[in-house]
Amino acid sequence: MSTQSTDLPQATANTQMSFIVRKLRDRLLGMLGDIDECQLRINDAAGMMILGRCDAHAVEPLTARVDILDPSFYLRVATQGSIGAGEAYMDGLWRSDDLVALMRMLVRHRDRLDTLDSGSARVAGTLLKLWHALRRNSRQGSRRNIAAHYDLGNALFELFLSGDMMYSSAIYAYEGEALEDASWRKLDRVCRKLELSPTDHVLEIGTGWGGFAIHAARHYGCHVTTTTISREQYDLARARVADAGLSQHVEVVLQDYRDLDGHYDKLVSIEMVEAIGHQYLDRFFARIAELLKPHGAALLQAITIEDARYRKALREVDFIKRHIFPGSFIPCVSALSGALARSSDLRLVNLEDIGTSYAMTLQAWRQRFLARLPEVRALGYDERFIRMWEFYLAYCEAGFRERALGDVQMLLHRPRARTSPWLPAVDVSCAR
Repeated sequence: MSTQSTDLPQATANTQMSFIVRKLRDRLLGMLGDIDECQLRINDAAGMMILGRCDAHAVEPLTARVDILDPSFYLRVATQGSIGAGEAYMDGLWRSDDLVALMRMLVRHRDRLDTLDSGSARVAGTLLKLWHALRRNSRQGSRRNIAAHYDLGNALFELFLSGDMMYSSAIYAYEGEALEDASWRKLDRVCRKLELSPTDHVLEIGTGWGGFAIHAARHYGCHVTTTTISREQYDLARARVADAGLSQHVEVVLQDYRDLDGHYDKLVSIEMVEAIGHQYLDRFFARIAELLKPHGAALLQAITIEDARYRKALREVDFIKRHIFPGSFIPCVSALSGALARSSDLRLVNLEDIGTSYAMTLQAWRQRFLARLPEVRALGYDERFIRMWEFYLAYCEAGFRERALGDVQMLLHRPRARTSPWLPAVDVSCAR
């Protein structure tokens, strides 16, 4: 979002900033002082500071302006680190003319965030780690964690998602493509990778609002059993299936994946593994293998973090874990493949990273969300929630644009699977 910034009155510099706050300000600006291929302008009661540089050789230079609207921002950052910076945005203590560009700068120089979260900020971090540990994804914990996000209200998600209500990365053929077409392409690519047919019984772990189940049943004629533990999603998914005239082909169940039974030809799980928790990965893949027939195949789509940063990320609580997805984690590819090998006879036959498309998906969601703020407010969400949601979407988009995050589709086979070795290409056209 671009916000029109205005200069703060210079005359208030001495009265608005205490000695301690000025010292905290100097410390923060010192951390950011020599960022390269970026230029950050910080405007506060003490004046304008220009940090970094964008020279002619910069591959993708970034510029952004930050207006500090309340000097208590510096105290928040000093005592609560990067989460404090996010909460200060929620509370209206600062604004930026390009929130995504600012986040990208911080991702590029993310080692500085480690410094930001040191010192007194570690005290708050320790308490947050304890809070996160108490939100383990046991059966009861999973229901509580899922409800905290997905039961915010279906009407909110309907304002910014595509018509198929897919809350996961689309697959774009080109920059600027319509979200509806890119989302359709993703769904169809999943179906074609699994070579779905009318004789298949497909299990989906993580219904969302029924987008995949409806697509698979409508276009491939298969029977789909899809499960969720969100009551809001369950109710709307069932209604959408009925409205599509597919109740004979799609069964929506309100059940934890650990309690499912039966055996299926194909299995799909789209960006649900992030809600499982690191300690449950082995059990998750073991359960997938148990639920698949010997000739079965599965398609897992998962957000991923760099392998080198995975262990550190497991120990940390960031803005997303604190305010958006409690109890969540982001796996790395080696953690997924390791759990797969330890706990099942599943074989990884293809891996595709669609992370660049996720940046475009998040951009579309953010633009659609901001374009419909009157309706968001009419649903009862206040300005603090709106700023939190904007920060969340920009934060994630920046991570994908800087390749700090990926999004992989993993095609998995049981030992007797005999499907085509040729995978479908990404079609530029989107024939529906």
